[in-house]
Amino acid sequence: MTSPERRAHRLHPAWIVAGAGLLALIGAAGFRSAPSALMVPIEQDLGWSRTDISVAVGINILLYGLTAPFAAALMERFGLRRVVAVALLLIAAGAALSSLSTAPWILVATWGVLIGLGTGSMALVFAALIADRWFLRRRGLITGVLTAGSAAGQLVFLPIVARLAVDSDWRIASLVIAGIALVVLPFAVLGLRNSPAELGMTPYGSPADALPAFPPRSAVPPARRAVQVLARAARVRTFWALVVGFAICGATTNGLIGTHFIPGAHDAGMSETTAAGLLALVGVFDVVGTIASGWLTDRINPRILLAVYYAGRGVALLLLPYLLASTVQPPVLLFVVVYGLDWVATVPPTAALCRELFGVDGPVVYGWVFAAHQIGASIAAVVAGVIRESSGTYTTAWFGAAGLCVVAAVISAGIARRSAAPVTS
Repeated sequence: MTSPERRAHRLHPAWIVAGAGLLALIGAAGFRSAPSALMVPIEQDLGWSRTDISVAVGINILLYGLTAPFAAALMERFGLRRVVAVALLLIAAGAALSSLSTAPWILVATWGVLIGLGTGSMALVFAALIADRWFLRRRGLITGVLTAGSAAGQLVFLPIVARLAVDSDWRIASLVIAGIALVVLPFAVLGLRNSPAELGMTPYGSPADALPAFPPRSAVPPARRAVQVLARAARVRTFWALVVGFAICGATTNGLIGTHFIPGAHDAGMSETTAAGLLALVGVFDVVGTIASGWLTDRINPRILLAVYYAGRGVALLLLPYLLASTVQPPVLLFVVVYGLDWVATVPPTAALCRELFGVDGPVVYGWVFAAHQIGASIAAVVAGVIRESSGTYTTAWFGAAGLCVVAAVISAGIARRSAAPVTS
């Protein structure tokens, strides 16, 4: 017979923790959909240039990335729940205070600094850490599902934000984003646990004779550990291949399409709400693509997956200038499908390579690689705004990004194999 204790643990708590992490990522994603939807309304309401607004977005994306490796180290030191709680509070505060903006610097302080730090603390390293601590089997799949949480947030909130900005006021949309972060806060904090050992359990998929063990805890402060991990990783050539590839990934997703697709479609005569609907549809296929990529990462060489993903993205960007029009035509829908499937499908194989190549340092290394992702996105967000301001069109930005994708595909295919790094602390 099955003992009461065994019945009580039939649903492994790893799935509850993964669900709480997914909810937290969805709530934090509320702002990820906002800049693209609010750029034109703010421009029209306050008379600021697109470059002014792009700078605030660029700083947000930059801090989002630079915070990630330190957030990973902080989560290892102080636990998931504390870091997630502070992150969601920062996002709520930044979104609410942004509604008071009367000058570009206020938008930089709220969108850029507060929300950048908050979302950076909830960056995709959070998903990698949950997968590494709570799962021995299905790691790729869990990473894909959690990563898709950001896409789900975009899917749910982007049309709402765009509609509120057009029909009501962009300030109301900002307050709604703040409310979303506060609503998910208690649910996320209650469901999160730092490790299976806290519950006297082993990770999902552990052998039957495995014993609970707390994750190794570094004696050095989180910031120093993050820097030390960077110093070790920087001596490995493959680290720089991952950095360059993921920087291009960020430039061609969050930085370019995530920030400028709606304004670019608006330039072509499409309404903002229609363009927002298309970008939300990208989110639909992003969920499918990321989960599928996690499944594939458990079965196929991640180097091959990355090369295919980047090459497909480059082709899509090369065609984009010819697809945007005042009405939605089948070719632009095809672009949305391809780009959606490819959006963050790169995350599971990249996280897997960090784990394969750097062992116990993998989550923090992934934090630094993700920082490069956001540095690339930050640069692209600002540069695309400047290109649009100076030339009146985004065409050069679309073509330049397509060329970068070819570079990323070549680099990814050539990533060397190497045994996992020894355990260090």
